[in-house]
Amino acid sequence: MAEVLLLNGPNLGILGIRQPEIYGTQTLADIEKSVADEIAERGWTLRAVQRESEGELIHAVQDAYDTVGAIVNPGALMIAGWSLRDALASYPQPFVEVHLSNVWARETFRHESVLAPIASGAIVGLGALGYRLAARALMEMAEV
Repeated sequence: MAEVLLLNGPNLGILGIRQPEIYGTQTLADIEKSVADEIAERGWTLRAVQRESEGELIHAVQDAYDTVGAIVNPGALMIAGWSLRDALASYPQPFVEVHLSNVWARETFRHESVLAPIASGAIVGLGALGYRLAARALMEMAEV
């Protein structure tokens, strides 16, 4: 059965209580369920990974070469997660970068992503809906 990798970086495990005025009130579990529901129509399953450390995220990417695509919210690692970028550059499937908030409407240090140039696409500022939209995009892009 085809599987999608949902990769979430530092501080995303506390969604729902972490600055809800910026990141919304949905928990990561809520988001994982909504993505799983979205891809279920295609018969796909979800492999959800959230870690606080870049090294563990790299291992998750390297262990997921058998997935059909990935949805990646690197959190603050978008700014300087060069090792994560290198791991995703070797990931053989399409991936969509997602950010809950509109990073370009926030502090200037958030205005550049080291992952965006290698991503198949990026969705920002649409809250938890962005993850579902990324799942829909992957269903269009995946060669399965």
